[in-house]
Amino acid sequence: MTKMLFLLLKLLMLFIFVGWICLWVLKPTEFWTRKWKKAEEKASASVFGYNGLDFIVYTFPVIALAITGYIYLGLKQRESRNRQGRRKIVSFSGPLIVNKYIGILSGIQILGSSLFIIFLIWTFYVRISNDFKKMTPIKSLKLSLWQYKMLRMATRCGLLAEACLALLLLPVLRGMSIFRVLGIQFEASVRYHIWLGTSMMFFATLHGAGTFFIWGIKHRIQDEMWKWQKKGRIYLAGEMALITALVIWITALPQIRRKWFEVFYYTHHLYIPFLVLFLFHGGDRHFYMVFPGVLLFALDKLLRIIESRPETCILSARILPCKAVELTFPKDPRLRYTPTSVIFLKIPSISKFQWHPFSITSSSSVEDHTMSIVVKSDGQWTNSLYDNIVRAEVDSEEDRRECIPIALEGPYGPVSSEFLRYDNLLLVAGGIGVTPFLSILKEISCNLSNTRNGYPDRIQLIYTIKNSQDICLLNPILPQLLDIEQFHIKLKVFVTRENQIGTTLREVLNDIPHTQTTNFSTKCTNYASYGSERLEWTAVITSVSSITFLLSLLCFNHFIIPPGEKQKNPSSVIDILLMCSFIIAIIFGTSTAIIIRRRRLKKGLQSFSDKSVKKSSPETSRDLDEHEIHFEGRPNFQDIFSDFASEYRGSDIGVLVCGPEGMKECVASACRLSSQGNSQEKKPHFSFHSLNFTL
Repeated sequence: MTKMLFLLLKLLMLFIFVGWICLWVLKPTEFWTRKWKKAEEKASASVFGYNGLDFIVYTFPVIALAITGYIYLGLKQRESRNRQGRRKIVSFSGPLIVNKYIGILSGIQILGSSLFIIFLIWTFYVRISNDFKKMTPIKSLKLSLWQYKMLRMATRCGLLAEACLALLLLPVLRGMSIFRVLGIQFEASVRYHIWLGTSMMFFATLHGAGTFFIWGIKHRIQDEMWKWQKKGRIYLAGEMALITALVIWITALPQIRRKWFEVFYYTHHLYIPFLVLFLFHGGDRHFYMVFPGVLLFALDKLLRIIESRPETCILSARILPCKAVELTFPKDPRLRYTPTSVIFLKIPSISKFQWHPFSITSSSSVEDHTMSIVVKSDGQWTNSLYDNIVRAEVDSEEDRRECIPIALEGPYGPVSSEFLRYDNLLLVAGGIGVTPFLSILKEISCNLSNTRNGYPDRIQLIYTIKNSQDICLLNPILPQLLDIEQFHIKLKVFVTRENQIGTTLREVLNDIPHTQTTNFSTKCTNYASYGSERLEWTAVITSVSSITFLLSLLCFNHFIIPPGEKQKNPSSVIDILLMCSFIIAIIFGTSTAIIIRRRRLKKGLQSFSDKSVKKSSPETSRDLDEHEIHFEGRPNFQDIFSDFASEYRGSDIGVLVCGPEGMKECVASACRLSSQGNSQEKKPHFSFHSLNFTL
């Protein structure tokens, strides 16, 4: 019965997605234009009006896809907890292209990108062909033939920018079901947001520059650029939208984002005036193509604000020798998450608005009452956090330092732990990139202590660091590394900037200063982190908001502006009514989310108690000779893959890498070469997975 339900939900999502794609493909054609005009004429005489038709056809498919995805993932989340046993892993994430300029691209990514580019070319070609057939020059500008063609091409570039904008916000939805159904994590989907944003700016700049060029030739810039027309395109709004988008794009460039993060963070919130200006410029009919991403993004943002209340606090901190700090927070025992999950952290004492993502280093299968992350000083915000922790330890002589309130969002991660069900695992980490693997190894060790069924037989961790003191980041998993006979974990450490030939791993660990745990007061709050709401409730909230928007829009159309008077009112008035309907829908959706949250809190959100924390005792010294450490050199991944291939023939090997881009590219190249010629039965199959520790 469960399998049949999953199959039906998958088929429904596929049907909706294919229908939405067909709509975009047909939209530029004359056939669609003729049929759509007739449909709008009929709808205008109905209770829905043309606005309701636009919403149902252009907007609702994506929202329905998201709602179905939430239901599917919610059911899968519960079903995967009870699933045991190893299953055949089929991975489509293998790298096909490895390039330092475009990164690592799998076959699915290349196919998706190629189809989107073909769609853009198709849209531009069909639109321009239809324009050139009509050849109706604009009388007010008295354009020549080539000037008219250039102006039409600039105008159609604006439609390509609109297509990119329609998808722009979808990849940055942290709880978005569409990408999670495909197995794409939030950190990885950010790259699609960057690609779409860059493409949108390219086409929007061509759109604006081409239009201004024609105005300049005709000496009409002063007359045209300040126009706020009552009907049609509002030129001034479009110009302001383009300038706003350029500011957002320029401040998001890596050179600025990494050096001046706060500039990037605050200017990125200009997306609100940008979307309003785009609505006034493009009109309500064009905005319905973009509206699904806007509605889902607004709901995602508000749900995250709600779930970050009430605030919790830092329970304890360990200052590591590598200028990193391990933070521990109280967690509700019912909060479960999968390995490699990410949590967003805000500390009001440092910044009231900034949220920063960190990989969770603990496992909910091991730690019921606490959750941990590791933060390494590598920027203004992280340096401030590190200094505050150090200052709290030095300045106060009390056993418990002053309470540090924090807000948490998430965890966000894969719905299930199916990527752990390979026969063997090869984990490759660089520096702080080892943090996602800490939760993986804890999860595996917890399950292996109970049963071996369904989890890797052998695990090898390749860890590359600059200085030997960075090895202290492995402290949370030292018990697993020490008990190699039970958990079968092999560690190979490569220290690139030190020369200690003949030094063993035990000697390196003994030379590292011991870390001391600093406990903080919990008087400012007695709440543990509860996490996100169930995905089924997210589907309900999305449905309530969508229905409310449609109903409020219908009420405005029939009571504020009667159907017979729409042509007499400026188009900006209709745009304002659309914004009002959106605001009402968001208010209703947020109210529903608050009611659901309060009901769940009343059902027994457990307040945090210090007694809930298990005190860890230091591990006794065991034999570390099974593990290796190498100095003044980087790992030769081709040799590592060859050794793995010869040792584990005929098995499925999961390759997970997290670290600098250069290291990821080296691992991807080695994985691609090792996977060639795998048609022989005895050769292992390598499945490549790239994880991100920075956004």
